[in-house]
Amino acid sequence: MSKPSILVVEDETKIARVLELELEYEGYRVTKAHDGMEGLRLYREQKWDLLLLDLMLPGLSGTDLLKRVRSDDEKTPVIMLTAKDAVSDKVMGLDLGANDYVTKPFDIEELLARIRVALRTKSNQHHMKIADLYVNERTHEVHRGEEEIELTAKEFSLLVYLMKNKRQVLNRDQLLEGVWGYEYYGDTNIVDVYIRYLRNKMDKGYEPKLIHTVRGVGYVLKDPR
Repeated sequence: MSKPSILVVEDETKIARVLELELEYEGYRVTKAHDGMEGLRLYREQKWDLLLLDLMLPGLSGTDLLKRVRSDDEKTPVIMLTAKDAVSDKVMGLDLGANDYVTKPFDIEELLARIRVALRTKSNQHHMKIADLYVNERTHEVHRGEEEIELTAKEFSLLVYLMKNKRQVLNRDQLLEGVWGYEYYGDTNIVDVYIRYLRNKMDKGYEPKLIHTVRGVGYVLKDPR
């Protein structure tokens, strides 16, 4: 399993170095930025498991950086670090989408605990379950009970779309747009073909059956019990 990656955006070099050493000792991969613009560039260059943002940054403030992150990314956990301890500052950071707020000087063990909570919450967002079917969107692992199920990339995408819309009847056009994209101009029967592939892999030989046909409408993923 790869180490969780953390981007630390902190202009005080000594604090940034301490954070880097402590986090690497705990098994995280750490990248540092010392101003807001550098932090924004690094954020956009790759996916991160968590961001540690100082509130007062040169170039681009922590709140402005947070706004830009949250404009297109609602999931990556963000913990704000700041010397300001006014309630209004904390409320502002949380209202902008921060997951947590730690005031300097902070206890490193408390910060590490908050990081673990944030990462655990994020990890749980990737897990989906219905009946005895488990899907991990991040690792592309699929299990039915104790059995691991191997799916192609497109089969997995279709299953994830069904899982995210479980108990909702989806017609072929919705499935085509959600899985193949609105620019797909091929045969709409491709949906039926891939539903059959999925059924053969994750329903055949298992109970209860989870993929159901609603005649004249489309398909639905649900536990009939």
